[in-house]
Amino acid sequence: MTTLAIAEKKLQDKGFLDIDVDPTLDLFEEIEKLKKEKNAIILAHYYQESDIQDIADYIGDSLGLSQQAAATDADIIVFAGVHFMAETAKMLSPHKKVLLPDLKAGCSLADSCPPPVFRKFKEKYPGHVVVSYINCTAELKTLTDICCTSTNAVQIIESIPKDQPIIFAPDVNLGRYLVKKTGRDMVLWNGSCMVHEIFSNEKITKLMMRHPDAKFIAHPECEEHLLEKADFIGSTTGLLNYTKRNEANIFIVATEAGIIHQMQKASPQKTFIPAPPNNTCACNECPHMKRNTLEKLYITMKYEQPEIILPDWIIEQGRASIDRMLEISAKAGL
Repeated sequence: MTTLAIAEKKLQDKGFLDIDVDPTLDLFEEIEKLKKEKNAIILAHYYQESDIQDIADYIGDSLGLSQQAAATDADIIVFAGVHFMAETAKMLSPHKKVLLPDLKAGCSLADSCPPPVFRKFKEKYPGHVVVSYINCTAELKTLTDICCTSTNAVQIIESIPKDQPIIFAPDVNLGRYLVKKTGRDMVLWNGSCMVHEIFSNEKITKLMMRHPDAKFIAHPECEEHLLEKADFIGSTTGLLNYTKRNEANIFIVATEAGIIHQMQKASPQKTFIPAPPNNTCACNECPHMKRNTLEKLYITMKYEQPEIILPDWIIEQGRASIDRMLEISAKAGL
Protein backbone atom coordinates (compact mmCIF):
# COMPACT_ATOMS: atom_id res chain seq x y z
CA MET A 1 0.00 0.00 0.00
CA THR A 2 1.42 3.40 -1.01
CA THR A 3 1.95 6.28 1.42
CA LEU A 4 -0.88 8.16 -0.32
CA ALA A 5 -3.25 5.18 -0.03
CA ILE A 6 -2.43 4.78 3.68
CA ALA A 7 -3.11 8.48 4.29
CA GLU A 8 -6.42 8.27 2.43
CA LYS A 9 -7.48 5.21 4.42
CA LYS A 10 -6.77 7.05 7.69
CA LEU A 11 -8.89 9.97 6.52
CA GLN A 12 -11.66 7.63 5.43
CA ASP A 13 -11.60 5.89 8.82
CA LYS A 14 -11.97 9.27 10.54
CA GLY A 15 -14.81 10.26 8.23
CA PHE A 16 -13.11 13.28 6.65
CA LEU A 17 -13.86 12.10 3.11
CA ASP A 18 -17.60 11.76 3.80
CA ILE A 19 -18.35 15.14 5.37
CA ASP A 20 -21.25 17.06 3.86
CA VAL A 21 -21.02 20.84 3.95
CA ASP A 22 -24.13 22.76 5.01
CA PRO A 23 -25.34 24.34 1.72
CA THR A 24 -26.55 27.46 3.58
CA LEU A 25 -23.04 28.33 4.77
CA ASP A 26 -21.29 31.33 3.27
CA LEU A 27 -18.06 29.51 2.56
CA PHE A 28 -16.12 32.69 1.79
CA GLU A 29 -17.07 34.09 5.19
CA GLU A 30 -16.39 30.83 7.03
CA ILE A 31 -12.99 30.36 5.40
CA GLU A 32 -11.99 33.93 6.28
CA LYS A 33 -12.93 33.22 9.91
CA LEU A 34 -10.88 30.04 9.95
CA LYS A 35 -7.87 31.84 8.49
CA LYS A 36 -7.91 34.32 11.37
CA GLU A 37 -8.63 31.72 14.07
CA LYS A 38 -5.87 29.38 12.97
CA ASN A 39 -3.32 31.91 11.66
CA ALA A 40 -3.53 30.16 8.31
CA ILE A 41 -2.58 31.34 4.82
CA ILE A 42 -4.06 30.05 1.57
CA LEU A 43 -1.72 29.71 -1.40
CA ALA A 44 -3.42 29.04 -4.73
CA HIS A 45 -2.03 28.21 -8.15
CA TYR A 46 -3.35 30.09 -11.18
CA TYR A 47 -4.94 26.85 -12.42
CA GLN A 48 -7.34 26.56 -9.48
CA GLU A 49 -11.05 27.27 -9.90
CA SER A 50 -11.94 30.97 -9.76
CA ASP A 51 -13.61 30.85 -6.30
CA ILE A 52 -10.43 29.47 -4.75
CA GLN A 53 -8.31 32.08 -6.50
CA ASP A 54 -10.60 34.82 -5.18
CA ILE A 55 -10.27 33.75 -1.54
CA ALA A 56 -6.54 32.96 -1.62
CA ASP A 57 -4.02 35.16 0.18
CA TYR A 58 -1.52 34.62 -2.60
CA ILE A 59 -2.06 33.49 -6.21
CA GLY A 60 0.89 32.55 -8.36
CA ASP A 61 2.92 30.07 -10.36
CA SER A 62 5.44 27.57 -9.03
CA LEU A 63 8.24 30.05 -8.31
CA GLY A 64 6.03 32.64 -6.61
CA LEU A 65 4.29 29.99 -4.52
CA SER A 66 7.64 28.50 -3.46
CA GLN A 67 8.90 31.91 -2.40
CA GLN A 68 5.70 32.69 -0.52
CA ALA A 69 5.79 29.32 1.25
CA ALA A 70 9.32 30.08 2.43
CA ALA A 71 8.46 33.60 3.61
CA THR A 72 5.16 33.12 5.42
CA ASP A 73 4.89 33.45 9.20
CA ALA A 74 1.54 31.65 9.29
CA ASP A 75 1.20 28.55 11.46
CA ILE A 76 -0.74 26.68 8.78
CA ILE A 77 -0.18 26.69 5.01
CA VAL A 78 -3.20 25.59 3.01
CA PHE A 79 -2.00 24.76 -0.48
CA ALA A 80 -4.67 24.92 -3.15
CA GLY A 81 -2.69 23.24 -5.86
CA VAL A 82 -1.35 19.76 -6.51
CA HIS A 83 0.62 17.34 -4.37
CA PHE A 84 4.16 18.24 -5.41
CA MET A 85 3.48 21.93 -4.66
CA ALA A 86 2.35 21.16 -1.12
CA GLU A 87 5.41 18.93 -0.71
CA THR A 88 7.63 21.85 -1.75
CA ALA A 89 5.94 24.08 0.83
CA LYS A 90 6.54 21.43 3.50
CA MET A 91 10.21 21.15 2.59
CA LEU A 92 10.62 24.92 2.87
CA SER A 93 8.60 25.14 6.10
CA PRO A 94 9.12 21.75 7.81
CA HIS A 95 7.87 22.97 11.20
CA LYS A 96 4.60 24.33 9.82
CA LYS A 97 1.45 22.37 9.16
CA VAL A 98 0.86 22.08 5.40
CA LEU A 99 -2.60 21.06 4.21
CA LEU A 100 -3.83 19.97 0.76
CA PRO A 101 -7.62 19.99 0.13
CA ASP A 102 -7.51 16.76 -1.90
CA LEU A 103 -4.67 14.24 -1.58
CA LYS A 104 -5.52 12.85 -5.02
CA ALA A 105 -4.66 16.20 -6.64
CA GLY A 106 -1.57 14.80 -8.31
CA CYS A 107 0.35 15.73 -11.46
CA SER A 108 0.74 13.76 -14.70
CA LEU A 109 4.18 15.29 -15.25
CA ALA A 110 5.45 14.39 -11.77
CA ASP A 111 4.05 10.87 -12.20
CA SER A 112 5.93 10.49 -15.50
CA CYS A 113 9.27 10.40 -13.66
CA PRO A 114 9.32 7.70 -10.93
CA PRO A 115 12.36 8.30 -8.66
CA PRO A 116 13.61 4.65 -8.64
CA VAL A 117 13.63 4.60 -12.46
CA PHE A 118 15.22 8.03 -12.69
CA ARG A 119 17.94 6.96 -10.24
CA LYS A 120 19.02 4.21 -12.66
CA PHE A 121 18.77 6.64 -15.58
CA LYS A 122 21.02 9.09 -13.72
CA GLU A 123 23.64 6.37 -13.13
CA LYS A 124 24.14 6.13 -16.91
CA TYR A 125 25.43 9.71 -16.99
CA PRO A 126 28.06 10.14 -14.28
CA GLY A 127 29.39 13.65 -13.83
CA HIS A 128 26.16 15.26 -15.03
CA VAL A 129 24.43 17.99 -13.02
CA VAL A 130 20.72 17.24 -12.62
CA VAL A 131 18.32 20.13 -13.15
CA SER A 132 14.70 19.20 -12.43
CA TYR A 133 11.61 21.21 -13.20
CA ILE A 134 9.92 21.89 -9.86
CA ASN A 135 6.87 19.98 -11.14
CA CYS A 136 8.27 16.75 -9.73
CA THR A 137 7.92 14.69 -6.56
CA ALA A 138 9.72 15.47 -3.32
CA GLU A 139 11.72 12.26 -3.70
CA LEU A 140 12.89 13.22 -7.19
CA LYS A 141 14.18 16.47 -5.72
CA THR A 142 16.52 14.40 -3.55
CA LEU A 143 18.15 13.21 -6.81
CA THR A 144 18.35 16.77 -8.14
CA ASP A 145 21.15 19.33 -7.88
CA ILE A 146 19.10 22.40 -8.84
CA CYS A 147 15.36 22.83 -9.30
CA CYS A 148 13.90 25.32 -11.77
CA THR A 149 10.54 26.70 -12.81
CA SER A 150 9.36 27.88 -16.20
CA THR A 151 10.03 31.42 -14.96
CA ASN A 152 13.68 30.92 -14.07
CA ALA A 153 14.69 27.88 -16.15
CA VAL A 154 16.80 29.83 -18.66
CA GLN A 155 18.70 31.62 -15.86
CA ILE A 156 19.26 28.33 -14.01
CA ILE A 157 20.73 26.62 -17.09
CA GLU A 158 22.87 29.65 -17.94
CA SER A 159 24.25 29.74 -14.37
CA ILE A 160 25.88 26.33 -14.94
CA PRO A 161 29.38 26.33 -16.52
CA LYS A 162 29.26 25.58 -20.26
CA ASP A 163 31.59 22.62 -19.96
CA GLN A 164 29.38 20.98 -17.31
CA PRO A 165 27.06 18.30 -18.81
CA ILE A 166 23.42 18.47 -17.69
CA ILE A 167 20.50 16.08 -17.26
CA PHE A 168 17.14 17.86 -17.46
CA ALA A 169 13.99 16.25 -16.04
CA PRO A 170 11.13 15.55 -16.17
CA ASP A 171 9.48 17.70 -18.91
CA VAL A 172 10.90 16.92 -22.34
CA ASN A 173 9.06 19.81 -24.02
CA LEU A 174 10.45 22.38 -21.60
CA GLY A 175 13.84 20.69 -22.00
CA ARG A 176 13.74 21.05 -25.79
CA TYR A 177 12.73 24.68 -25.44
CA LEU A 178 15.69 25.29 -23.11
CA VAL A 179 18.12 23.55 -25.49
CA LYS A 180 16.94 25.87 -28.25
CA LYS A 181 16.94 28.95 -26.00
CA THR A 182 20.33 28.43 -24.31
CA GLY A 183 22.23 26.42 -26.92
CA ARG A 184 23.10 23.76 -24.31
CA ASP A 185 23.13 20.11 -25.33
CA MET A 186 21.32 18.42 -22.43
CA VAL A 187 20.27 14.85 -21.72
CA LEU A 188 16.46 14.97 -21.50
CA TRP A 189 14.12 12.73 -19.52
CA ASN A 190 11.06 11.91 -21.65
CA GLY A 191 8.22 13.16 -19.42
CA SER A 192 5.33 15.48 -20.18
CA CYS A 193 2.23 17.25 -18.86
CA MET A 194 -1.10 15.89 -20.10
CA VAL A 195 -2.60 19.39 -20.26
CA HIS A 196 0.11 20.86 -22.47
CA GLU A 197 0.43 17.78 -24.69
CA ILE A 198 -3.11 17.59 -26.06
CA PHE A 199 -3.59 21.03 -27.59
CA SER A 200 -4.95 20.70 -31.12
CA ASN A 201 -2.66 22.23 -33.73
CA GLU A 202 -5.48 22.16 -36.29
CA LYS A 203 -8.02 23.89 -34.03
CA ILE A 204 -5.51 26.50 -32.91
CA THR A 205 -4.57 27.24 -36.54
CA LYS A 206 -8.26 27.73 -37.38
CA LEU A 207 -8.66 30.05 -34.39
CA MET A 208 -5.68 32.11 -35.54
CA MET A 209 -7.19 32.38 -39.04
CA ARG A 210 -10.53 33.41 -37.55
CA HIS A 211 -8.85 36.02 -35.34
CA PRO A 212 -5.92 37.36 -37.39
CA ASP A 213 -5.30 40.18 -34.90
CA ALA A 214 -5.07 37.83 -31.93
CA LYS A 215 -1.80 37.07 -30.17
CA PHE A 216 -1.11 33.37 -29.68
CA ILE A 217 0.69 32.87 -26.35
CA ALA A 218 1.97 29.56 -25.01
CA HIS A 219 3.58 27.92 -21.99
CA PRO A 220 6.97 26.28 -22.72
CA GLU A 221 5.56 22.90 -21.64
CA CYS A 222 3.69 22.88 -24.98
CA GLU A 223 5.00 20.83 -27.88
CA GLU A 224 7.61 22.36 -30.15
CA HIS A 225 5.36 22.77 -33.21
CA LEU A 226 3.03 24.98 -31.15
CA LEU A 227 5.85 27.03 -29.64
CA GLU A 228 7.15 27.75 -33.14
CA LYS A 229 3.96 29.62 -34.04
CA ALA A 230 3.57 31.45 -30.70
CA ASP A 231 3.85 35.25 -30.52
CA PHE A 232 5.05 34.89 -26.93
CA ILE A 233 6.32 31.97 -24.82
CA GLY A 234 6.42 32.29 -21.05
CA SER A 235 5.60 30.95 -17.60
CA THR A 236 2.07 31.33 -16.29
CA THR A 237 2.99 34.64 -14.67
CA GLY A 238 4.87 35.64 -17.81
CA LEU A 239 1.78 35.01 -19.95
CA LEU A 240 -0.38 37.02 -17.54
CA ASN A 241 2.02 39.97 -17.56
CA TYR A 242 2.26 39.87 -21.36
CA THR A 243 -1.51 40.23 -21.72
CA LYS A 244 -1.44 43.23 -19.37
CA ARG A 245 1.18 45.20 -21.25
CA ASN A 246 0.52 44.15 -24.86
CA GLU A 247 -1.79 46.38 -26.90
CA ALA A 248 -3.61 43.49 -28.55
CA ASN A 249 -7.27 43.00 -27.62
CA ILE A 250 -7.55 39.26 -28.32
CA PHE A 251 -5.33 36.48 -26.99
CA ILE A 252 -5.37 32.74 -27.71
CA VAL A 253 -3.96 31.15 -24.55
CA ALA A 254 -2.18 27.78 -24.70
CA THR A 255 -1.94 26.72 -21.08
CA GLU A 256 -4.39 25.50 -18.44
CA ALA A 257 -7.54 27.61 -18.70
CA GLY A 258 -7.59 28.61 -15.02
CA ILE A 259 -5.17 31.48 -15.71
CA ILE A 260 -7.81 33.22 -17.83
CA HIS A 261 -9.66 34.25 -14.65
CA GLN A 262 -6.73 36.45 -13.64
CA MET A 263 -6.25 37.70 -17.21
CA GLN A 264 -9.86 38.83 -17.36
CA LYS A 265 -9.64 40.52 -13.96
CA ALA A 266 -6.51 42.40 -14.99
CA SER A 267 -7.75 43.36 -18.48
CA PRO A 268 -11.57 43.22 -18.53
CA GLN A 269 -11.73 45.04 -21.88
CA LYS A 270 -9.76 42.27 -23.62
CA THR A 271 -10.87 38.88 -24.97
CA PHE A 272 -9.15 35.65 -23.96
CA ILE A 273 -9.73 32.42 -25.87
CA PRO A 274 -8.50 29.17 -24.31
CA ALA A 275 -6.57 27.09 -26.82
CA PRO A 276 -8.69 23.99 -27.52
CA PRO A 277 -7.45 20.44 -26.90
CA ASN A 278 -7.59 17.56 -29.32
CA ASN A 279 -10.96 16.35 -28.03
CA THR A 280 -14.53 17.64 -27.81
CA CYS A 281 -13.87 20.08 -24.94
CA ALA A 282 -13.85 23.82 -25.54
CA CYS A 283 -10.86 24.39 -23.25
CA ASN A 284 -8.06 22.42 -21.66
CA GLU A 285 -8.32 21.95 -17.89
CA CYS A 286 -6.13 19.94 -15.53
CA PRO A 287 -8.34 17.33 -13.80
CA HIS A 288 -5.89 17.18 -10.89
CA MET A 289 -5.95 20.94 -10.22
CA LYS A 290 -9.72 20.95 -10.46
CA ARG A 291 -10.09 18.28 -7.75
CA ASN A 292 -9.79 21.07 -5.20
CA THR A 293 -13.07 22.84 -4.49
CA LEU A 294 -14.24 25.57 -2.13
CA GLU A 295 -16.06 22.94 -0.06
CA LYS A 296 -12.93 20.80 0.30
CA LEU A 297 -10.92 23.90 1.18
CA TYR A 298 -13.36 24.68 4.00
CA ILE A 299 -13.30 21.11 5.36
CA THR A 300 -9.50 21.03 5.19
CA MET A 301 -9.19 24.23 7.19
CA LYS A 302 -11.83 23.25 9.74
CA TYR A 303 -10.39 19.81 10.53
CA GLU A 304 -6.75 20.51 9.53
CA GLN A 305 -6.68 17.44 7.30
CA PRO A 306 -5.31 16.10 4.96
CA GLU A 307 -1.82 17.07 6.13
CA ILE A 308 1.34 16.66 4.08
CA ILE A 309 3.87 14.56 5.98
CA LEU A 310 7.36 13.94 4.58
CA PRO A 311 10.18 11.80 5.98
CA ASP A 312 13.03 13.84 7.45
CA TRP A 313 15.53 12.49 4.92
CA ILE A 314 13.45 13.73 1.98
CA ILE A 315 13.14 17.18 3.54
CA GLU A 316 16.88 17.34 4.26
CA GLN A 317 18.09 15.99 0.92
CA GLY A 318 15.42 17.56 -1.29
CA ARG A 319 15.48 21.06 0.10
CA ALA A 320 19.02 21.78 -1.10
CA SER A 321 17.91 21.75 -4.76
CA ILE A 322 15.10 24.24 -4.01
CA ASP A 323 17.35 26.50 -1.93
CA ARG A 324 19.88 26.56 -4.78
CA MET A 325 17.11 27.57 -7.20
CA LEU A 326 15.89 30.36 -4.94
CA GLU A 327 19.46 31.61 -4.48
CA ILE A 328 20.06 31.82 -8.24
CA SER A 329 16.63 33.41 -8.78
CA ALA A 330 17.36 36.07 -6.17
CA LYS A 331 20.65 36.96 -7.86
CA ALA A 332 18.83 37.22 -11.20
CA GLY A 333 16.17 39.46 -9.64
CA LEU A 334 13.33 37.00 -10.28
